[in-house]
Amino acid sequence: MNTKQQLRALVQARRGAIVPGAFNALSARVIEDLGFEAIYITGAGVTNMWFGLPDQGFVGLAEMADHTARIRDAVGLPLIVDADTGFGNALNVRHTVRTLERAGADCIQFEDQVAPKRCGHFAGKDVISTEEAVNKIKAAADARQDADLLILARTDACAVHGFEAAVERAQRFAEAGADILFVEAVTTADEIRALPQRLERPQLMNMVVGGKTPIFGAEELGCMGYGLVLYANATLQGAVAGMQKALGVLRDDRRLEEDPALVAPFAERQRLVGKPAWDVLERRYT
Repeated sequence: MNTKQQLRALVQARRGAIVPGAFNALSARVIEDLGFEAIYITGAGVTNMWFGLPDQGFVGLAEMADHTARIRDAVGLPLIVDADTGFGNALNVRHTVRTLERAGADCIQFEDQVAPKRCGHFAGKDVISTEEAVNKIKAAADARQDADLLILARTDACAVHGFEAAVERAQRFAEAGADILFVEAVTTADEIRALPQRLERPQLMNMVVGGKTPIFGAEELGCMGYGLVLYANATLQGAVAGMQKALGVLRDDRRLEEDPALVAPFAERQRLVGKPAWDVLERRYT
């Protein structure tokens, strides 16, 4: 199976497969190296790590396409790409699908927030009308060049109009051609348990460390019927914590040894970026 088919099979198995988020090619390499089965290219992570800005709609299509292409070259896992609101109207959504599909996306996520969007766990969100949101999902589904490309439809309506409105929107997205449904920022355990009973299409549940949604284990979510369990920015939060720890020691001690509790060893860093393979190539062409 190709990566799109692998992802479709993974989603349809509904066993709560964990999908960590990547913000660059090296973070994607680490995710693949640790044995995860798919990667989520996070708009929030790209915005935070590349621009030092909050997740409030500052990243654009060009940046996401560039990151997708670089990550596609670096790893062989299925890639789910965060396309925010599609960067405009239904016609922009069509262009976004074409662009990200060429860049190597296996699945593209669209949400129904008013632009500029913001993190699903921030206050002050608003959503577009149901009809406009449905038409954007239709445009995304129609724009696929490869029939195996998956469309992931996210709704943020729960925070704005309530849980029932969010479920209704998600159902409309399924009817419009979405392959995977994502009801963002539910706030109770009962809502988490209810979604797989209310919606037939495979679903993703977002576990935001420090966010509004109660944290459940992936095994438990799989037993409920969720296809994917997203940890979009656990990689980012772990990287920030690691940087702060290592740099704090450097600041206080004025030196830093190769301590694996603080920094990845030099050899490990070279392994992750594939230096041994490049050494083989260098010898071949020398």
